[in-house]
Amino acid sequence: MGLLASGTCRGAGRRDYRESRGTQRAPATYGPCHNVRQQVALSRAALGDHKALAIDTSDFRNGMHFYMDGDVWTIVEFQHVKPGKGGAFVRTKLRKVRTGQQVEKTFRSGERVEPAFVEKVKMQYLYRQQNEAILMDLDTYEQIPVPMSTLGDQGAFLKDESEIVALVAGNETLGYELPSFVELAVEMTDPGVKGDTVSGGATKPAKLETGATVNVPFHINIGDVIKVDTRTGAYLERVKK
Repeated sequence: MGLLASGTCRGAGRRDYRESRGTQRAPATYGPCHNVRQQVALSRAALGDHKALAIDTSDFRNGMHFYMDGDVWTIVEFQHVKPGKGGAFVRTKLRKVRTGQQVEKTFRSGERVEPAFVEKVKMQYLYRQQNEAILMDLDTYEQIPVPMSTLGDQGAFLKDESEIVALVAGNETLGYELPSFVELAVEMTDPGVKGDTVSGGATKPAKLETGATVNVPFHINIGDVIKVDTRTGAYLERVKK
């Protein structure tokens, strides 16, 4: 994935992962390149001073990342505008990578910004250990514990061995991209009543296999598999077996 400074660390954590899948999960342990942030920092160092690579508005592209007010932002939309009077400008819609906050901002044509080199690192959510999520870098097999809170509300819908993406800039992990939709089994809910239909508007709480609780229609029963939008926690549909 282009994050390692050399091949010396590839597979260093493979043994730890296999041990953790036994009947008794071992605590996360690390090899010489255990921190994905350190790996990215090493690759960034090879690029030299990124401030010298400042870009201007003519370089704007959707999905491009740059620094603004101390945070990393990505360009969602942009439009070059040349008014009849006055100077040209660029109207943009931006999203803060760390929080997802969206804002609209106007730049003067030719205004320069500092690019942010954001790496997307494929990870696997192995399991939860108390208040920590144990993640594994799928490139190096290193295990990395992070607070469950860093995964946000979506973390409650993650099954063991789900794939996620870490967003890394410099030596800092800005956040994680989790699946927008998941299919989970209903572990506990009140039984459906005869006569309930799919079109009914009433709902009831249901506990899912990950421990998360969502509201579902009355026709949903224990053992059913449902599709959930992890961004909103909303029930979408029952998955046909």
